[in-house]
Amino acid sequence: MTELQDARTTQNDDDAERSPSTHPSASSASSASPASSGSSLSPDELTEAVHSITDRARAASRVLGRATRARKDRALLAIAEAIVARRDVVLAANRADVERGRAAGTSDYLLDRLTLDPARIDGLSAALAQLAALPDPVGTAVRAETLPNGLRMRQVRVPLGVVAAIYEARPNVTVDIAGLALKSGNAVVLRGGSAARATNAALIGIIRDTLEDHGLPDDAVLTIDEYGRAGAQVLMAARGRIDVLIPRGGRDLIQSVVTTARVPVIETGEGNVHILLDASADEEMAVDLLLNAKTQRPSVCNTVETLLVHSRSAAAPGVLAALIRAGVTLHVDDRARSLLPEGVDAPAATDDDWGREYMQLDLAVRTVDSVDEALTHIRRWSTGHSEAIITNDLAASEEFVAGVDSAAVLVNASTRFVDGGELGLGAEVGISTQKMHARGPMGLSELTTTKWIVQGEGQIRR
Repeated sequence: MTELQDARTTQNDDDAERSPSTHPSASSASSASPASSGSSLSPDELTEAVHSITDRARAASRVLGRATRARKDRALLAIAEAIVARRDVVLAANRADVERGRAAGTSDYLLDRLTLDPARIDGLSAALAQLAALPDPVGTAVRAETLPNGLRMRQVRVPLGVVAAIYEARPNVTVDIAGLALKSGNAVVLRGGSAARATNAALIGIIRDTLEDHGLPDDAVLTIDEYGRAGAQVLMAARGRIDVLIPRGGRDLIQSVVTTARVPVIETGEGNVHILLDASADEEMAVDLLLNAKTQRPSVCNTVETLLVHSRSAAAPGVLAALIRAGVTLHVDDRARSLLPEGVDAPAATDDDWGREYMQLDLAVRTVDSVDEALTHIRRWSTGHSEAIITNDLAASEEFVAGVDSAAVLVNASTRFVDGGELGLGAEVGISTQKMHARGPMGLSELTTTKWIVQGEGQIRR
């Protein structure tokens, strides 16, 4: 169940967005008061309100795009400190969101994504500090040369401008995207959804207060949450006001944005992730990798959802037994059933299982006779996110790497590493599964475009 579906089972999303803020500054994050939000506005008034927010973001982006690295880094470090210093405010807001979600029957995987604890808040703070330590992409030359006619040409990175994000039940995304946007010189307009409305309000209030304290425009981080789904529809149609829109969440949310939006969209991370257990794989390593990839945090998009087992794998029975002991429900084909421990049964895998992103402790298992057969299955069912092979055969690993057409391919490593923070990006705005502009974990560079600068001394074209 997505956040959008979950909201329909509880209360009207627009009404929910009007509840009082948990942070005194949160109401300043948008241009309308709670009393005027959501369904109380006419269509024209709603459009005007959302457009006013995007226009404020545009003005802020012009200031932020010229800010020095030193000023941006100081603000990032200050936000990191402020989130930790005010963690009690954030945790209280988050408890309210989680309790409301649990009472409404929100799925366990969404509750996991929604929940913050002291360790996760420390992780958010650490990610911001890591961002501050990374090079500033703005102004970096992608290429530079002097042409034969004497023209000096440079192609340099510049901010995208105004980045919008629509996401569900993920307060960590609020901080990640705000931090990445700040460092890369972009303003952001956020739609975090009703499931995390109190947590997001608290975090956005802290971020905006800190930006203002450090001489940067607080309108660099804005939200349209109080306008609910109707506001999101206006945002998706705001062509010319939004430079790029990034959806993060379940399949329903992502596909709804991709098919509805009139602004440019970067499609992100539905993760039907595969791991191939090759014939040569070592059992001990395979058990460690599969348990990590499936059970460490089953609710996220880089969790393995399908295990392809080579028919000659001696490690397979031990791997499947370890997964079962860890509480994983296996959905198996006929040949994989014979590899299960004695007395253990499992549901039969169907096409629905091969195409499914479980996001819980379920795993589809299929037997294949070759790397090529595994690649054929992956091409049929993959969402283009991440695939991995566990092997001691160099030729098999090279065939797999060459044959996989996904954003990330791993050899003898957990798919849980396909994450901006783990790959040294500091954080990520999402994992792009498309091929235009950005692919894979999207960090600072992926929030920039380029500008050509040509300097001459009176040259004319002949």
